[in-house]
Parts: sequence; structure tokens; C-alpha cells
Amino acid sequence: MVATNSTFRPELGVLAYEYSLEASRAGFIGRLVLPPFEVDLQAAQYPVIPASALLEMQDTARAPRSAYARGDFEFDSADYYCREHGWEEPLDDVETRLYRRFFDAEVVAVQRATFMVLRDQERRVVNATIGNNELPSDAVDKAWTSYADADPLADINKAKDHFRYSVGLTPNALVLDADILRHVSMCDAVMDRIKYSAPGALRGELTLEQLKAYFGVPNIFVSNAVYNAAARGAKVKVATIWPRDRVLLACVSSGGQDLREPSLGRTFVWSEDSGQLTTESYREEQTRSFIYRVRQCTDECVQFAGAGYVLTGVTA
Repeated sequence: MVATNSTFRPELGVLAYEYSLEASRAGFIGRLVLPPFEVDLQAAQYPVIPASALLEMQDTARAPRSAYARGDFEFDSADYYCREHGWEEPLDDVETRLYRRFFDAEVVAVQRATFMVLRDQERRVVNATIGNNELPSDAVDKAWTSYADADPLADINKAKDHFRYSVGLTPNALVLDADILRHVSMCDAVMDRIKYSAPGALRGELTLEQLKAYFGVPNIFVSNAVYNAAARGAKVKVATIWPRDRVLLACVSSGGQDLREPSLGRTFVWSEDSGQLTTESYREEQTRSFIYRVRQCTDECVQFAGAGYVLTGVTA
């Protein structure tokens, strides 16, 4: 076992875990798009079921005294390699005394470190999925910001046809930034269709349930996640983590420890080293501070590129 002066802080780990559960409410959707899959090894190969095996059709008739027909497909394989990510927040003894009348500085330090780790993980999921050029993609017919001309349902149905006739799957999730969702609610074609099933629907204020019914998908993952894109010390420049000009239609995993279901991908988590989030602290005497660390060891993997489809040009 590696010698260390850091102390595992399960009570603060619970706090970090609660923040991670609240992350989806704060607009972090990466763990919904690529759900966690815990592994015992930092790096390894894992089996992948090829799409051809799922779509194969053969004659299953059996004559008396003859053998049944058998499958002979072979698993494909892919690799994962979990890399460590983490963030530390120092808390000086003077700061602890100065601020304790107003808030628990230890809690604030853990919260800041947790969201720093989650925000970077969100970026990695974006790069692996909607920003991945290996995923099939196509431009929408009319930008969804052209409220009089756009037809978002026709664009989504075109993407669904791609799923059916290329990999035989039915997508179960639409992934997009909150700004795009507001544009959808303003489109004439959307309101003209929804008004029959929801007469009280308000333009620009459609609910997720109304939009799930409109698009015919059981899940819509909406990102509100933002970050400061300005250089350090410059005026704050808020930008979205998920792009505002494209959406992702996908078959996402339902989670759990089963890789057999066809899905876009998973986040491999090396459980022996860190689990989904590990919280630690240690004393740093030269700065008279306690250091609070939140870390994880993950690999955000697309397992089946065919289980995702990117629509571009969604906004003008």
C-alpha cells in the first residue's frame, strides 16, 4: 500500500456524492449520457457485441434427428484506460476562523472541488460524444431558430430512420443544451402539433413531458452547465459546456454492471482506486492550511458509435 499523509474523509465523501447527485439539477448530464461502470482494473479489454450479431436472421427449422442451427458470431473487443482526475482546495487556518460565523468553509471547499471535477468530466463526455467526429451526423433542414420554417420533428424522425436502417436500434434519449430547448418551444410546427394533445401549452414554455411526447423519446437530457471561458483575471465570459448549435440523439445505457445492452457508451470507473468520487484531506504546515481533495479515475468511452447521431446546424 502506498504511504500517504492524506486522510480518507467518508463524511465529506457523502457530501461530495450528494453534490454529484444534484449535478443533474445543476445541468450536468454527462453521467446520464455515459453512465458509470465500475471496474477492478485500471486498464483492460472488454467485449463488444457487434451490430451484425444483433440483426442476424437465419433459418431456424430443425429436421428430426438433426442438430439445431447455431450461432457462430465472435465478440469484438475494445480497450479502456482509466486516468486520474482531481482538484484540491486549500483552506488556511486564518480563513477558517474568519469565515466560520458565516458558513462552514470546509463544506465550501469540498463543494468547489467537487464541481471542478464534475465540470471537467462533463467536458470529456461532450468531447467523446456530441463532439466526436466518428459519430454519424447530418445537418437539420432548417435551423430551429427559424421559428416559421423549422420542423424539429421531421429532423429527429430522419435521424430515427438512420438508427433503424443502419443498426436496427430505437434511440431512447435526446441530448441538448437548454438554449436549444427554448428555441424548440418557439417553433410554429411544434406548437401546431402539440396544441391538439395539450391545448393549454404555452409557446416558449413547453414542459419536458410535452416535448418527450412530441419527439417520441422517453428521455430528454437538458444541460444548463456553464463555465467561465475567459482568461484568468479577465472579465467573466460565461459559455455553455454542451454546444448550442447541435443535438445528440442516442441509445443510452440504463446503467448497472451489464455491458450487453447496445448503447452509446459508458464511463469506466476504477473502483479500487477512487470510486466515482473520493474525498480526502491532509495538513500542509508550511502554509498552515488543510488541503481538501476530490478525485476520480475514469475513462469516458464510446462503445458503439452507431448508437449516436448528431444533428448539426440546429441554430443559425
